[in-house]
Amino acid sequence: MEENEKKLEKNSKRNDIFLSEFSDYLKKSDVTDKTIRKHISNINFYLNNFLTYYEDFIVMEDGVNEVDNFLGDFFIRKCLWASKTSIKEYSASLKKFYKCMLENKHIEEQDYKDLCDEIKQSMDYWLESLDDFDNGNYFAW
Repeated sequence: MEENEKKLEKNSKRNDIFLSEFSDYLKKSDVTDKTIRKHISNINFYLNNFLTYYEDFIVMEDGVNEVDNFLGDFFIRKCLWASKTSIKEYSASLKKFYKCMLENKHIEEQDYKDLCDEIKQSMDYWLESLDDFDNGNYFAW
């Protein structure tokens, strides 16, 4: 197995641990099984597709700084299911996931605060960018 494949496999196993922690975290809250599955699916895509393959291999801890690249660019251009609702759902999933990572001491409190601020400050822009893209105005951004 070549070095890059080993690195990817190791990261995938790490991500499985984080997803398991997140699943346990969600089960302790008052959310439905359907909601838990949605959050896990969203975060699995973020960790194991976007961070691992689209960017230059970013680990979960550093993924806290990639939400704008994900929701403001990649998701809009590359994901056929991108909609205003799905952007908001992914934002909620990311906030919940990284709150769990904070509580499990995988990230720093300031990183979590920065993530929440980024989502709050950028949401309108992401939704406008989605409208522009959907209306064929690719040069607006």
